[in-house]
Amino acid sequence: MRILVVGGGGREHAIIKKLKENKSVEVIYALPGNGGIARDAVCVPIGATDIAKITEFAVENKIDYAVVAPDDPLVLGAVDALEAKGIPCFGPRANAAIIEGSKVFSKNLMKKYGIPTAEYEVFNDMDSALNYLETAPIPTVIKADGLALGKGVIIAQTRQEAMDAVKSMMADKVFGKSGEHIVIEEFLTGPEVSVLSFTDGKVVKPMVSSMDHKRAGDHDTGLNTGGMGTVAPNPYYTGEIADRCMKEIFLPTIQAMNAEGRTFKGCLYFGLMLTPKGPKVIEYNCRFGDPETQVVLPLLESDLLTVMQATTNGTLADTEVRFSDKNACCVIKASEGYPVSYKKGFPLTMTEEAEKHTFVAGAKLDENGTLVTSGGRVTGTTAVADTLDVAIREAYRLSDGVHFENAYRRSDIGQRALQALN
Repeated sequence: MRILVVGGGGREHAIIKKLKENKSVEVIYALPGNGGIARDAVCVPIGATDIAKITEFAVENKIDYAVVAPDDPLVLGAVDALEAKGIPCFGPRANAAIIEGSKVFSKNLMKKYGIPTAEYEVFNDMDSALNYLETAPIPTVIKADGLALGKGVIIAQTRQEAMDAVKSMMADKVFGKSGEHIVIEEFLTGPEVSVLSFTDGKVVKPMVSSMDHKRAGDHDTGLNTGGMGTVAPNPYYTGEIADRCMKEIFLPTIQAMNAEGRTFKGCLYFGLMLTPKGPKVIEYNCRFGDPETQVVLPLLESDLLTVMQATTNGTLADTEVRFSDKNACCVIKASEGYPVSYKKGFPLTMTEEAEKHTFVAGAKLDENGTLVTSGGRVTGTTAVADTLDVAIREAYRLSDGVHFENAYRRSDIGQRALQALN
């Protein structure tokens, strides 16, 4: 089979490495891929949002199956365009990807169908939002409606911070059109859990739960990032809570989307908060999360391509989705200064052992064919072990085998999970 994977980060590298395990896979093309992915796939310099060129490439190269991994091309209709040319895809069509593409849509969907989430108000003009904030409970959460590279959510601890956030989104347009409409919502408390799930629009088969570490610094200090590391499974997510989420959140979401004529197929990501009043949805993503994918897919024992095709074909109920009962930890190595400003272009080297366990996100091949850093989050190194403490220790040991100048990592990935277990 000839496979195409749209995207070029650590998530895509994890997907590609897993797809390669299927013996029927003859070649994988990554559009655009990156310097590290080039060791596992044929990278083609076509941007992930250039739908016309992606479609043209897929037709010319007789692609048998396409995986659209990032949010932008999904929301822009990459799956619709590829399917129109007869190429089966993993991922939702644009009318279903709106569940991530618009916070206003997803909040209104949850309210309409009784899916537990934070109380909220939607605003289309700045003055009414600022008036509302004069009496709103603090802390509060301000969200840009559209996609904002995972940075469109601000947790405001003071009234002034909340007002500044509204002004930056609606007046200064820091997120462009994404901030034209905003959601102001209740601040929830409790442990956070990420649950990725496979769905064909009829059944939901959740993957192993995970715990992300969003802040740049140790002990959850510093700015929010795209994620500095993950562990799986998340110890707060018990079997009892999983059953409750399936009944109150997962299936009702799929049924709600069907009722709206927006059948969702692919990977639906549930960002959950386990509040004192029960699990609630913080956010939906219409695709694999990153770095969660880098810790969850190494635990998948079933064949990924077979599962993906079942979501496309509507046969997921008859397809085994089996995960190992082991533990996994992923440690991200980033460029010093991320997520604000950082230097790039440093040679990236790995020991042979580290490379086997590492997914490359921010690196490219320079004109001499040398792998050099090109982004904020550079690599994710994942270890799998029988117990969480061993997985954490092993992930750090393997991460020591990844070398580039100005490398930075958190030293406490998984510590919160260990405390929960103890």
